[in-house]
Parts: sequence; C-alpha cells; structure tokens
Amino acid sequence: MNSEEEFYDAETGLESDDSCEVSFKDVTDGSDEQENGVRRRRTLYNQYPVTGLKTKSYMVLMCTRKTLPAEMISRNNFSVWSILKKCIGMELSKIAMPVVFNEPLSFLQRISEYMEHTHLIHKACSLSDSIERMQVVAAFAVSAVASQWERTGKPFNPLLGETYELTREDEGYRLISEQVSHHPPVSAFHAQSLKQEFEFHGSIYPKLKFWGKSVEAEPKGTMTLELLKHKEVYTWTNPMCCVHNIILGKLWIEQYGTVEIVNHSTRDKCVLNFKPCGMFGKELHRVEGHIQDRSKKKHKVIYGKWTECMYSVDAKVHEAYKKSEKKAGADSKKPKQEHGCESEEADEMPEAQETVTVIPGSALLWRITPRPANSAQMYNFTSFAMTLNELEPDMERLLAPTDCRLRPDIRAMENGDMDLSSTEKERLEDKQRASRRERSEEEEEWSTRWFQLGANPHTGAEDWLYTGGYFDRNYTDCPNIY
Repeated sequence: MNSEEEFYDAETGLESDDSCEVSFKDVTDGSDEQENGVRRRRTLYNQYPVTGLKTKSYMVLMCTRKTLPAEMISRNNFSVWSILKKCIGMELSKIAMPVVFNEPLSFLQRISEYMEHTHLIHKACSLSDSIERMQVVAAFAVSAVASQWERTGKPFNPLLGETYELTREDEGYRLISEQVSHHPPVSAFHAQSLKQEFEFHGSIYPKLKFWGKSVEAEPKGTMTLELLKHKEVYTWTNPMCCVHNIILGKLWIEQYGTVEIVNHSTRDKCVLNFKPCGMFGKELHRVEGHIQDRSKKKHKVIYGKWTECMYSVDAKVHEAYKKSEKKAGADSKKPKQEHGCESEEADEMPEAQETVTVIPGSALLWRITPRPANSAQMYNFTSFAMTLNELEPDMERLLAPTDCRLRPDIRAMENGDMDLSSTEKERLEDKQRASRRERSEEEEEWSTRWFQLGANPHTGAEDWLYTGGYFDRNYTDCPNIY
C-alpha cells in the first residue's frame, strides 16, 4: 500500500467566544461506573443549546478512567527493519507502519499532553516578579515533554481536517487542535484559560529521520504562551527527540538540544540545555540552564531532569557551590559528550542516576506525576493520557464529527482489535487519498476550518492562528473524514 503517513515519535488564538455562556456543575449520578475494567467518573457541565438539538444538552467535561479497555499487544514478534532499511538518512514520509507500532492516540491528542501540568501556568500568573514567572514558565516548558518518557509507541497520524477538543474545568482551560496540512504534516493547537488568564498556542511540524538504529525527531514550530494579566508573551521551541533501538533491543528515548525561552515583554531569557546522554550515560535526561535579564545578567540557574523534576537556585549561590565542589575535588573533568543519535557505538540505554543532587538553597519548581501501576501494560501512558480518548455517549452528540475520539481505527486499537484497527486505518487513508484526487481534478484547494495561516504577532514567523468559533458548536461545515 502506498500510504502517505509520517512516523511521529515525539511529540507539539482561541478567541473569547463571548457568545458562549457556560455554567459548571458536577452531576452526581450515584457512583463510579465500571465497564470492561474501565473506571470512570462522569463530570458534566451545563452547556448552552447546541445547533440541531431540541433539548438542553450536556457534555462530559472530564473523564477519569484508570485504565484502557485492553492491554497493549507485544511487539516482539514484529520487525520494522523490512520497512525502514531503505530509509537511512532520509526524512520518514510516505512510510506505511503496521498499527502494532502505534499507540491508541492521535498526534493531536499527544499534543494535548502539553497541558498535563497546567497548574504551573496558573502559578506563573499569580507571581508578581518577572524572573520568578520565567522560572515557572521554564518548568512548564520542560514538563510539556515529560510524558514522552518511555512512550515509544507511534501516535496515529491525524487525517487532514481532524480535530481534538479538551475541556478541563478542574484545571481551568479548554483546548482545540486541528490537522491543518497533510504534506507537510502540520498540527495547530490553541488552549485558553476559562478565566481569561492565559493563552497557549502553536503549530507543530515534526521532521523525522532514520539513522539505522534510531529515529530522530526535529520539532519544527514555536510554542507561544501569553500571560494576559501581566501582558507578557513567552516563546520557545521544543528539544530534539531520539528513539533508540528501532531495529533491535529495548526502545528508549532521549531529548537534547538548546531551548531558548524569550519573554518578549521584558526581554528576559531562559536558556535550557537538554543534555545528550554521552558515552557513559552520566548526563541522561539532565537539563541545565539559566535565566538572564535584558542586560544578560544571570539571576537564576535551572537544573534537574525532564523525566523527574526541576529546581531553581540563585545564580550566585550556584557559582559558590560549584567553586566549593571544585575545591573539594568533586568537580572532576567530564568525558566529552557525543551526539546521542549518531555517534554511539551501541544504542543500549545507559544506567541513569535515579536522583537529582539538590544544591542547598534550591527551590523545587516541578516534579513529575507518578505513572499508574499498570502503565507498562497500557503503552506507558500517564494517568492524564489514559483519559484522552475516553468517549461517553453524552459527548458524541456534541463533539465535532472530526474529533479523533470518533476515529474507528484508534477506537479499535484501544479495544484490542488490531485486525479491525488495521483495516479501518487503511480505509481512512484510501478515503483521504480519494478526496485529495477529487479536489485536484476540480482544482479545489483544501480549506481549514478553525485555523488560518498567518504570522505570529510576537515573532513574525509563519504560524497557524485560531480563528474562533469552535465552541459555538456549529459543525455543519465540517468535512466527512471518517
């Protein structure tokens, strides 16, 4: 099959919609339901009347299931080498991957995992000092990629026009995302505080290359966070991601590269170095950096692991600590670090130190949420990820028909039916190609529904910007993609 999908390994403005008057309330229906081993608590919110519905409608706001309907199937009996052996050094486009290498989420849902630690944004909004806000924003930027740890399954490629919405009243935000381009594949998202405190948005085009033993993902696209109360705008790009042992051995992930977070209002900057593991794995998962003001004076040093936690310490305290270490002979010469994806002779995962050495006087910025006990059997999902594809009957009539919760191939995989998932995936791809041929014959251009291509008002770079209206819930013009 001449599939036209991309091998995603990584990963990742909504207007006020003033017409939307939402009142929140928990509907207590007696108890937690249990079906197919799935625990769930139905938390509903009272929603304004929806176009086409004659009765007042309700929508599931938050799902809290603790597991998936079926455990993941072992990949031990499947080889990816026959698929990738001709792609060394190439960008991985137009590659058909068996669904067994997937996880039952769309890439749009994977993007929504940036929001798992939204409490950090709320914390930043509450702080009066710009340097303190920057260090919390830096922690959020690190936390946004933390869910990738051990997530070696490939999310499903979004179909052109596919969408995903997520409303979390408990965390005070709602998010909408859309697949705005197929070649190149571009996913746009926009999240907004329910109390008009922040907006977080971006468009992502991950470029991937296969290096023989590993797949390297270069995240193209800028993350933009606006703290509306402080009239501040922060931008950054995510680090590089590498999945090792694609052909043989245990899959493992590292992230590396320099991430610069810029406050466009104050000109403060945070420079974070996601360190490659190096020859002996001493730097595996480590992140170090500093915060400087517009005059380049260093105020804070940020350090930790993207898989574990992040700390902040005063720059002068950090300097004194390093001097004392050197004097005591503890700061020995480090081995030369090598590029994680290309230069190692073997791709076996190095032993990582389990803890971060805390410098006296440091403040904890963020600690990762422990994963559920059954995570290893559930695609290494976090508790947050476990809920993203849950679909309640009350939701289906309100969601846009393009929402990826309605994708039959993802739903089949989640339920453990790999044959049906593969069949449906092929059907959807065929339907997408047929639609593209039809548009080509009629010389018709694809029109996005909720985002339009423009310039990021803060960086001037090309970006996909939310045009508003999604939460009016008028979906009559949405394409039939499933």
